[in-house]
Amino acid sequence: MGEPVSVIETPSAQHGRVRFETNRSFTGMGHERYRRDEPIIGDRPPDVAAGLLLETGKVDSVHIYAQTITVELAAGADSSGLKEILEDLYIHYKPGVPIPDPENFAG
Repeated sequence: MGEPVSVIETPSAQHGRVRFETNRSFTGMGHERYRRDEPIIGDRPPDVAAGLLLETGKVDSVHIYAQTITVELAAGADSSGLKEILEDLYIHYKPGVPIPDPENFAG
């Protein structure tokens, strides 16, 4: 269940930054900024996306504006694997993960 996010990865004009253009708007018209050393409060789509990227240890900061996600890489890190995190953001049932049985839900 879920739908993959289409992501195009492009290098930024600034060394150590990568830009991801997606087919989803994460923030509407708002800007969201996240840093490795600051807690993420909330569970909105930009909060979740930024948290997953920061958890890799490859990312120092994330800026999200609408469908554009700009990542500042940690020193010596590359962007491998980051695109896939965004592509799979809305995929809920992945291979090897059992599908919940509706009979087990309280109703």
